[in-house]
Amino acid sequence: MNLYVSLLMMIRDLAEKIMRRTEARINNCLIGKRGRYCLAGDNRGMGTVEVILIIVVLVGLVIIFKTQITSIVNSLFEKITAQTSRV
Repeated sequence: MNLYVSLLMMIRDLAEKIMRRTEARINNCLIGKRGRYCLAGDNRGMGTVEVILIIVVLVGLVIIFKTQITSIVNSLFEKITAQTSRV
C-alpha cells in the first residue's frame, strides 16, 4: 500500500510542477532554480512535454491498478445488467 501512496504523491508533485510551469509560460516566462526568467518570443509549442508526461503517468496508473479497475468495471456492469433485467 505504501507504494501506491508514494506513487500518488509523486504524481501530485508532478502535476503541481506542471501547473506552475504552465502558468509561468502563460506569462511568457520560465521558472528556473535561480528565479523567474522572462523570455521574448512565442512559447506556444512548449506544452507538448507536459502532455506527454501526463499521458505516461496515466498509462502507468492504468498498468499498476489494472486488476482494481477491471474488478470495478465488472461489478458496475453486473449491477447494470441486474437492474435492466428487472425493468
